[in-house]
Amino acid sequence: METNPTGIPYHADGQKIRASVCLASYRGARYITEQLESILTQLGPNDELVIVDDESPDDTVEQIKTFDDGRIRLIEARLNQGYVKSFEQAVLAARGEYILLSDQDDVWLPGRLELIVDALQTSRVVASNFDVLGDGARPNIPRLRHEDSRRHAANIFGILVGYRAYYGCAMGFRRDVVPLFAPVPRYLVESHDLWLAICGNLAGSIRHLDESTLLRRIHDDNATPRSWRSLSAIVRARIMLLRCLAVAWGRVRRSQGSGSEEKAIASR
Repeated sequence: METNPTGIPYHADGQKIRASVCLASYRGARYITEQLESILTQLGPNDELVIVDDESPDDTVEQIKTFDDGRIRLIEARLNQGYVKSFEQAVLAARGEYILLSDQDDVWLPGRLELIVDALQTSRVVASNFDVLGDGARPNIPRLRHEDSRRHAANIFGILVGYRAYYGCAMGFRRDVVPLFAPVPRYLVESHDLWLAICGNLAGSIRHLDESTLLRRIHDDNATPRSWRSLSAIVRARIMLLRCLAVAWGRVRRSQGSGSEEKAIASR
């Protein structure tokens, strides 16, 4: 594997790795085969699917290994680390120019990959909507609207209040966002998607897609709770997000400063 001056890996045949789909699996045996099939049909020869399995006690890994596809890169965690760390590990292992997050139990709608990649040409982070598999009830939260994409302050307020529908399974970002996303703050044990949305909004480059790009499977084992949480849990989550907001702001400022220095050096 070789890299060009931008750090983007290339295959031996000179073709760069375009898109990396990052998936965290854990006890996903019931649904993961259907999800992998829906993803692989959209991947091109220079795309990859990076899966981090979080020490699943069932046969999730065995089902993944039944796919004889060289685009799949399976990483088996030695110890259970939680889904946030698994996604972080997958993102850091990803080699593509564009990175898409994926849950293990959804179904991608046709055209999702190309729609996200196309939107990433002009925005660093992209978030789409989703429908529910089987026409079930959607979570009681408004759909994302394209017209709100540039309302960054309102979006961040919506994240803190809880009415912006940022779901990691419906999001993607460019490689230059990785230094903002990772390392994920150590105290962030949930809501990696809201962390990514905070980074994108503070960087001033996020795009909402009106379209639904996947069918989300709602069931009792979803990481996202289906019912309202206790007041104490909500308060703890909001404090965690406020801490994340401060960390993201510092990273964005540093990245902007280093970018200015690089431009100044190049102009000399």
